[in-house]
Amino acid sequence: MSPRQRQIRAIFSLTAPAYLWLAVTIFLPLSAMLYCSVLDTSPLVPKPAHFTLANYAAFFQKSFYLPLTWWSLQLGFWTTLFCFLIGYPAAYALAKKVKGRWREALFLLIVLPFWSNALVRIFSWTMVLRNGGLIDGLIQWIIPGAPHINLLFSYPAVIIGLVHSYLPYMILTCYISLQAIDDSLMEAARSLGAETWTVFRRVIFPLSLPGVLSGGILIFVPVIGSFMEPRILGGPKGVTLGISIEEQFTVTSNWPLGAALSFTMLAIVLLIFALLYVPLKKRGVMA
Repeated sequence: MSPRQRQIRAIFSLTAPAYLWLAVTIFLPLSAMLYCSVLDTSPLVPKPAHFTLANYAAFFQKSFYLPLTWWSLQLGFWTTLFCFLIGYPAAYALAKKVKGRWREALFLLIVLPFWSNALVRIFSWTMVLRNGGLIDGLIQWIIPGAPHINLLFSYPAVIIGLVHSYLPYMILTCYISLQAIDDSLMEAARSLGAETWTVFRRVIFPLSLPGVLSGGILIFVPVIGSFMEPRILGGPKGVTLGISIEEQFTVTSNWPLGAALSFTMLAIVLLIFALLYVPLKKRGVMA
């Protein structure tokens, strides 16, 4: 056996368990859900089930699913955008400006939300955003008699909760890309007369786009299917397709319809990524 063959065999033996685990934990549940989505009755019901596409047709026949889908996509877009606007400067500061123990302290603050329960984080925002909450009380203390601020059960409240939950993903992925950029490239650009904004626009940001794209995917995909933040912080105004899917499984026990809605959402996400693939490939962001 040649050294090249031994190297390939060693790599395969090291990566095979991970890929096998991913195949079992991802494709097996997806296959079960796909099978469930084409049944006319829930697997929990003790009667014979038949194959049907009526669950997928219900997405187009019932008028409220399309607005819910559009609202969920908007929620994903705005959450991803705000995470980028807040997270990218923070990641740049961590990668290029902050050094030593200050960087470690800031990293601790970034990952600190992961150490608490998600429900606790979401419910804590109800104490901040409600009428008479922390924000409203602070404004009343600074400006006595000012109009009361009640953001709870509103669209901004849902955005705030989602940005707080997913912001660390954008910071960490952008930090990895920015940290990998050699400082000598920026020094070379400045030595050739490029101004600070030009260096950022022509050197730093294009090289960090893979991190931005990775963070965007890690945020956009789960946000459009989220149901905890919209339900708790949005109330009656926070109904999304994710909430509708969750109710099909937990309230109405209509698993086939819930599975069909899930795969419909997956198809929409894959279509969006397919449309973005060509322009991103031209920019060299994707292989």
